[in-house]
Amino acid sequence: MAEKDRKVLGKGIGAIFERDDKDISKLLDDIQNGSEQIPGHKATEVNISEIRPNPYQPRKEFDEKALNELAESIKIHGVFTPILIRKSVGGYELIAGERRLRASKLAGLETIPAIEVEFSDEEMMEVSLLENIQREDLSPIEEASAYESLIKRLGYTQEQLAMRIGKSREYCANMLRLLKLPHEVQNMVNNKELTMGHVRPLLALENEEEMVNIAKKILQEKLSVRAVEEYIRELTGKQKGSQSKLPLDKDPHIRDLENRLSSKLGTQVEISTKAINIRYSGIDDLNRLLEELNLIEEE
Repeated sequence: MAEKDRKVLGKGIGAIFERDDKDISKLLDDIQNGSEQIPGHKATEVNISEIRPNPYQPRKEFDEKALNELAESIKIHGVFTPILIRKSVGGYELIAGERRLRASKLAGLETIPAIEVEFSDEEMMEVSLLENIQREDLSPIEEASAYESLIKRLGYTQEQLAMRIGKSREYCANMLRLLKLPHEVQNMVNNKELTMGHVRPLLALENEEEMVNIAKKILQEKLSVRAVEEYIRELTGKQKGSQSKLPLDKDPHIRDLENRLSSKLGTQVEISTKAINIRYSGIDDLNRLLEELNLIEEE
């Protein structure tokens, strides 16, 4: 995508709010905190029954206890901060503010303050993702799925995605790799049974059944992230017919370099005598690594 096209992305948001595109993140904070009125847009009471959920909402799980607490607060104080909606056939679609909408339903409200704006589907996707990322409301799997949706639906490269959400390209690449995990393991992350640090080492394995079995082992034995990394390193070493453990006399500087390369490339890297081994899981992963190393040109 040309530089000119990049600047166009999200321009509708800036145009609506008379802001430069770079201020979108701050704008979302202002709206959520109720600290700013939007020029030319006033909040009006809208029937909750007429509002449909945002079809691009990346967040799939909502804390029931937190929602009930918010609902109790709304019963007493009402809804201070309007939600964002857009007009659609037969009612409205939610853009931002799903927690407030859900809590208002629990509180028994019939209407909710809302600001109606004109957003395209692409802008709805971006705002929904930005809103959740800013508040760290997404699980790693939900975040990765949202990134994948933006890439597929909006044609972003990983570099453009990183620019849009204010993250590094390496961070986005590592998040997207989580989607290669079996769904059962992904669910463990969504349910907060395992962390991203626990499951990332599993990507070094090729067999999905093995990934699931080791994930269960991590849960049962309450293994630390470091213990998982060591276990996977030993396991893959055995599968390659090498020693089951790393040499005790390996230079700590080499180990540090391995760790830094693994973090940057999002895959297992081993440095031995006169060789650097970089693991990849398939042709797509190989292309990703070549792109990370600037060895192929982006389309």
